[in-house]
Amino acid sequence: MRHFLDLSQVDKVELKNILNNAKKMKKNYMQDKKVYVSKSSNARDKLLLMIFEKPSTRTRLSFDLAMRQLGGQTIVINSTDMHLGKGEETIEDTAKVISGFSDVVMLRTFKHQTLVKLSKLIQVPLINGLTNHSHPCQLLSDVLTFEEKKGSIDGAKLAWVGDGNNVSNSAIEAAVQFNFSLNLCVPKNYMPSKKILNWAKSRKGKIEIFNDPKKGVKDVDCIMTDKWISMGDKVDKNKKKKNLKKFQINDNLIQYAKSDCLFMHVLPAARGDEVTDKVMDGNNSVVWDQAENRLHGQKAIIDWCLSN
Repeated sequence: MRHFLDLSQVDKVELKNILNNAKKMKKNYMQDKKVYVSKSSNARDKLLLMIFEKPSTRTRLSFDLAMRQLGGQTIVINSTDMHLGKGEETIEDTAKVISGFSDVVMLRTFKHQTLVKLSKLIQVPLINGLTNHSHPCQLLSDVLTFEEKKGSIDGAKLAWVGDGNNVSNSAIEAAVQFNFSLNLCVPKNYMPSKKILNWAKSRKGKIEIFNDPKKGVKDVDCIMTDKWISMGDKVDKNKKKKNLKKFQINDNLIQYAKSDCLFMHVLPAARGDEVTDKVMDGNNSVVWDQAENRLHGQKAIIDWCLSN
């Protein structure tokens, strides 16, 4: 069973194979006027079930199109449409049902433990479409985007600026698995997962922590960020924005990075909070390439999950 739950749980060689396959699929897609369907796809005539507890734009569009371009079909279910979580059916029983009706499942949920528990019960591959702990599909598309623009990410230096959230956790795992340096520019009270930081340290990951974002982005090849207030955050929003104010990506901060530094944002963006319009729409920004590459990264993930 090939689940895609976190980058740390996939072998480095396998991750590289998935990345290379994504590049190949994108090349074929662009050459064939965007109507490309892989003739050798492992997903042909298969069904992808997408379950959403959290709303989505890019994840829903990219997974739906990915499966269709691979020659498969999709069904979307919102958590409000299911008995699960309402006390009407156990997760064990739900797992049996969806295993019988689908070939691969993508789950976008709040609690990471829900994903982990389902992965132990389900009889088909499970893909992490986002949890409060991680977002591995996003980081695969980010690595794909970086390598399109700058060549191999191996040995490069990137910076994560802002909230130490679920995406920053996956960025740490990506740094280890794809062998790049990552500067974490985050306030002391908004650090990423200590467990993941310890995991990276145990594998000699090149991770440094900076409370001064100007020092953290100095001479980096890429600056990454995300919204300060994530969906479902039960925090004092005004207080959090105040604490993160000096971590805004603006003209003043980006000048400390390399002149050709890439700017990446997970999206959706809260313009004026974590990033200014000028940076978001500027020459360094590759945010729309990132969004498009979710399609190609997810095609490769689905294909890998369904391969022998």
